[in-house]
Amino acid sequence: MTPQEIAAKVGEHFATSEWVEMSQERINQFADATGDHQFIHVNEEMAKMTPFGGTIAHGFLTLSMIPYLSANSDMPRVDGIKMAVNYGGNKTRFIAPVRSGKRIRGQWKLVEMEEKRPGQWQQTVEITIEIEGEDKPALICEWMTLYFC
Repeated sequence: MTPQEIAAKVGEHFATSEWVEMSQERINQFADATGDHQFIHVNEEMAKMTPFGGTIAHGFLTLSMIPYLSANSDMPRVDGIKMAVNYGGNKTRFIAPVRSGKRIRGQWKLVEMEEKRPGQWQQTVEITIEIEGEDKPALICEWMTLYFC
Protein backbone atom coordinates (compact mmCIF):
# COMPACT_ATOMS: atom_id res chain seq x y z
CA MET A 1 0.00 0.00 0.00
CA THR A 2 1.13 3.55 -0.53
CA PRO A 3 1.70 5.68 2.56
CA GLN A 4 -1.32 7.75 1.52
CA GLU A 5 -3.53 4.64 1.36
CA ILE A 6 -2.34 3.62 4.80
CA ALA A 7 -3.01 7.15 6.12
CA ALA A 8 -6.64 6.75 5.02
CA LYS A 9 -6.98 3.91 7.58
CA VAL A 10 -6.32 6.05 10.67
CA GLY A 11 -8.58 4.92 13.51
CA GLU A 12 -9.03 1.43 12.09
CA HIS A 13 -7.89 -1.98 13.29
CA PHE A 14 -4.73 -2.41 11.29
CA ALA A 15 -3.31 -5.89 11.84
CA THR A 16 -3.30 -9.10 13.87
CA SER A 17 -0.27 -11.32 14.37
CA GLU A 18 0.06 -15.05 14.74
CA TRP A 19 0.14 -16.56 18.24
CA VAL A 20 3.67 -17.09 19.63
CA GLU A 21 4.62 -19.16 22.68
CA MET A 22 6.57 -17.45 25.45
CA SER A 23 8.55 -20.52 26.46
CA GLN A 24 10.79 -20.79 29.50
CA GLU A 25 13.71 -21.20 27.11
CA ARG A 26 12.91 -17.82 25.48
CA ILE A 27 12.56 -16.22 28.95
CA ASN A 28 15.92 -17.68 30.05
CA GLN A 29 17.62 -16.48 26.86
CA PHE A 30 16.27 -12.97 27.44
CA ALA A 31 17.49 -13.07 31.04
CA ASP A 32 20.95 -14.03 29.81
CA ALA A 33 20.95 -11.33 27.14
CA THR A 34 19.91 -8.57 29.55
CA GLY A 35 21.40 -9.76 32.83
CA ASP A 36 17.94 -9.67 34.46
CA HIS A 37 17.86 -12.98 36.34
CA GLN A 38 15.21 -12.02 38.89
CA PHE A 39 13.80 -15.26 40.28
CA ILE A 40 10.24 -14.60 39.06
CA HIS A 41 11.59 -15.10 35.54
CA VAL A 42 14.11 -17.92 35.86
CA ASN A 43 13.64 -19.90 39.10
CA GLU A 44 10.59 -22.08 38.63
CA GLU A 45 10.55 -23.43 42.19
CA MET A 46 10.76 -20.03 43.90
CA ALA A 47 8.33 -18.48 41.41
CA LYS A 48 5.71 -21.11 42.35
CA MET A 49 5.50 -19.43 45.78
CA THR A 50 4.55 -16.03 44.33
CA PRO A 51 1.06 -14.83 43.39
CA PHE A 52 2.01 -15.65 39.77
CA GLY A 53 2.24 -19.38 40.60
CA GLY A 54 5.24 -19.84 38.33
CA THR A 55 7.71 -18.00 36.17
CA ILE A 56 6.67 -15.05 34.05
CA ALA A 57 8.17 -13.35 31.02
CA HIS A 58 9.98 -10.07 31.51
CA GLY A 59 7.80 -7.12 30.56
CA PHE A 60 10.60 -5.90 28.31
CA LEU A 61 10.73 -9.32 26.63
CA THR A 62 7.05 -9.00 25.80
CA LEU A 63 7.63 -5.47 24.50
CA SER A 64 10.63 -6.62 22.47
CA MET A 65 8.45 -9.19 20.68
CA ILE A 66 6.71 -6.40 18.74
CA PRO A 67 9.01 -6.60 15.68
CA TYR A 68 8.64 -10.39 15.50
CA LEU A 69 4.87 -10.19 15.93
CA SER A 70 4.69 -7.44 13.32
CA ALA A 71 6.67 -9.50 10.81
CA ASN A 72 4.28 -12.40 11.43
CA SER A 73 1.09 -10.43 11.00
CA ASP A 74 -1.24 -9.33 8.24
CA MET A 75 -0.05 -5.72 8.56
CA PRO A 76 -0.09 -3.85 5.24
CA ARG A 77 3.42 -3.13 4.00
CA VAL A 78 4.44 0.32 2.79
CA ASP A 79 5.19 0.38 -0.95
CA GLY A 80 8.63 1.49 -2.04
CA ILE A 81 10.11 1.40 1.45
CA LYS A 82 13.89 1.81 1.58
CA MET A 83 14.22 1.65 5.35
CA ALA A 84 12.16 1.66 8.54
CA VAL A 85 13.43 2.59 12.00
CA ASN A 86 11.89 2.58 15.46
CA TYR A 87 11.23 6.14 16.56
CA GLY A 88 9.89 5.58 20.05
CA GLY A 89 7.00 4.64 22.25
CA ASN A 90 4.28 6.41 24.20
CA LYS A 91 2.05 5.31 27.07
CA THR A 92 3.54 1.84 27.51
CA ARG A 93 1.71 -0.08 30.23
CA PHE A 94 2.33 -3.63 31.42
CA ILE A 95 -1.18 -4.80 32.33
CA ALA A 96 -0.87 -8.52 33.10
CA PRO A 97 2.01 -11.00 33.44
CA VAL A 98 2.72 -13.51 30.70
CA ARG A 99 3.22 -16.87 32.37
CA SER A 100 5.81 -19.22 30.93
CA GLY A 101 4.26 -21.41 28.24
CA LYS A 102 1.45 -18.98 27.40
CA ARG A 103 0.95 -17.69 23.87
CA ILE A 104 0.76 -14.03 22.91
CA ARG A 105 -0.27 -12.12 19.81
CA GLY A 106 -0.39 -8.50 18.75
CA GLN A 107 -3.30 -6.36 17.65
CA TRP A 108 -2.58 -3.04 15.91
CA LYS A 109 -4.74 0.04 15.50
CA LEU A 110 -3.48 2.85 13.27
CA VAL A 111 -3.37 6.12 15.23
CA GLU A 112 -1.50 8.34 12.76
CA MET A 113 0.38 8.24 9.46
CA GLU A 114 1.93 11.59 8.71
CA GLU A 115 4.43 12.72 6.10
CA LYS A 116 7.14 14.58 7.99
CA ARG A 117 9.29 15.37 4.93
CA PRO A 118 9.04 14.28 1.32
CA GLY A 119 9.45 10.51 1.37
CA GLN A 120 9.62 10.29 5.19
CA TRP A 121 6.51 9.09 7.02
CA GLN A 122 5.89 8.72 10.73
CA GLN A 123 3.44 6.01 11.69
CA THR A 124 1.93 5.76 15.17
CA VAL A 125 0.08 2.59 16.12
CA GLU A 126 -1.61 1.41 19.28
CA ILE A 127 -0.43 -2.12 20.00
CA THR A 128 -2.19 -4.49 22.33
CA ILE A 129 -0.35 -7.70 23.18
CA GLU A 130 -2.98 -10.27 24.11
CA ILE A 131 -2.44 -13.41 26.18
CA GLU A 132 -4.31 -16.43 24.88
CA GLY A 133 -7.14 -17.40 27.24
CA GLU A 134 -6.69 -14.34 29.49
CA ASP A 135 -9.12 -11.45 30.02
CA LYS A 136 -6.44 -8.79 30.34
CA PRO A 137 -3.72 -8.04 27.79
CA ALA A 138 -0.03 -8.26 28.65
CA LEU A 139 0.62 -4.72 27.51
CA ILE A 140 -0.72 -1.76 25.61
CA CYS A 141 1.48 0.88 24.03
CA GLU A 142 1.70 3.42 21.28
CA TRP A 143 4.65 2.84 18.99
CA MET A 144 6.11 5.12 16.36
CA THR A 145 8.04 4.03 13.27
CA LEU A 146 9.71 6.19 10.64
CA TYR A 147 9.45 4.98 7.05
CA PHE A 148 11.78 6.20 4.35
CA CYS A 149 10.36 5.74 0.85
